[in-house]
Amino acid sequence: MRAAISAAESAPVTAESLRSGKSGSDENFPVASLLIAAPLRPVILAFYDFVRAGDDVADHPDLAPEQKRALLDQLDDSLIGRSDAEPLGVKLRAALSQRGLTDRHARDLLDAFRSDVDKNRYANWDELIDYCRLSAMPVGRFLLDVHGEGRHLWPASDAICAALQINNHLQDCGKDFRALDRAYVPRDALEAAGARVEDLGADKASPGLRACLRDLALRNRALLAEGVSLPHDIRDLRLGMEIAVVVRHAFNIADLLIARDPLSEKVKLSKAEMLFGALAAASGEAFSRLLRRPS
Repeated sequence: MRAAISAAESAPVTAESLRSGKSGSDENFPVASLLIAAPLRPVILAFYDFVRAGDDVADHPDLAPEQKRALLDQLDDSLIGRSDAEPLGVKLRAALSQRGLTDRHARDLLDAFRSDVDKNRYANWDELIDYCRLSAMPVGRFLLDVHGEGRHLWPASDAICAALQINNHLQDCGKDFRALDRAYVPRDALEAAGARVEDLGADKASPGLRACLRDLALRNRALLAEGVSLPHDIRDLRLGMEIAVVVRHAFNIADLLIARDPLSEKVKLSKAEMLFGALAAASGEAFSRLLRRPS
């Protein structure tokens, strides 16, 4: 027994070994659901697991910044073939190579996680969108690449992915501030509403913070609307249905954020709401394509 404990203590630390336990089922959007063609799911899941591990490193409450940077570099090195230290990086490298896909999107996300290690405040909306260019937009671009879709779809995809990310920031604004001293709520939006960043640590939003978060949710809903045509413009039926589900869930969460206080109220879709919403969105997309089919 003592030998086993000693071996475990001396085992190399990897990002995978520090996983939070969060999986695709915990997300606000489907991850490689059954709507995605079976041959494409392995590379998507490898991408998700790699990115999830990097995100968990950046958010780890007990790691020093230099440890986080070293682990993110270790993930990067394993992805590009400079090292085999991170099994998740090796797995994703092989999956991307097999399908002739770039590692750029995964590496952009690693840069976002590096930013999280060093940056915990955002001055304005534009600065937050610049962060989303690394933290969210590469996910949609990767999915489009996997399905052989064109880059002309990137702007609509970017809008959806940024809106998904900001939804998440608003949902978790209290938890992020209390656990990580991180605030994605832009400073100028707080100031305009007469709120302070410290208000994010309260059990209930002050009137000023509530107004600020509601205004940001409304602005984010408008951003989401910029990409609403994406499901219809995608050639692949199954991906179009999947994105329709994502967009449906995102609008529902944005509406919850407009109506509720994320510090004191539940701002999350139930499993039943996600299931019925998914069925409605996917079937609606399929039916609309049937109507558009030339006779």
